[in-house]
Amino acid sequence: MAQFPFISNFQHDFVLQLVTVDSDDDMDKVAAAAAHHSVNRRVRPQPGKTLRVRAQGEDKPFDRSQTVTSAGIRPMQCLEIYYE
Repeated sequence: MAQFPFISNFQHDFVLQLVTVDSDDDMDKVAAAAAHHSVNRRVRPQPGKTLRVRAQGEDKPFDRSQTVTSAGIRPMQCLEIYYE
């Protein structure tokens, strides 16, 4: 378990955020950490929709149960967070 920094590129937000999570956190926790900095600030909440995480430029999201470590995410990598 270690603090792990990533860049959050949250859908419909014009600000990139530096966010830290734990290296053992799953993608739902990663999405929630990113949402904390964007939703209800510059992005409207979308009740009933699920937040997903994918590597920047990729089409498919990470599995929601995957951890930061098991997904192979690198420190300071840009991740796209979006509502599905």
